[in-house]
Amino acid sequence: MTSFDNHDAYIAAAPEQFRDMLRHLRVQLSRALPEAEEVIKYDMPGFQIEDTIIAGYAAFSKQCGLYVDPGAIAAHADEISSLKLKATRTGVTFSPGKPITDELVEKLAVGSRIAKGY
Repeated sequence: MTSFDNHDAYIAAAPEQFRDMLRHLRVQLSRALPEAEEVIKYDMPGFQIEDTIIAGYAAFSKQCGLYVDPGAIAAHADEISSLKLKATRTGVTFSPGKPITDELVEKLAVGSRIAKGY
């Protein structure tokens, strides 16, 4: 498994078809979580406040994922479903063919921050 020092290195190593999406997602998360610090934890880029990861993202061979607090996923389950995105308890997967909206990214990030007490 490859280790990364920063978000730029992670994105550069991601499959080419996802790099623009990941760059955009990074900007969206930075805007939604201005007080958060960019970190690499568990070999994934994330946004941390104090010692708590608020949101993280990853690229895989066929999709990308946004990982947040389960409460944020539950609170926006209907919107996730209406966009025909797949969700687990802590993540939403998306791809160029089924993108995640900027609005949903912001809602999930802010919801996760609030759920974690920040």
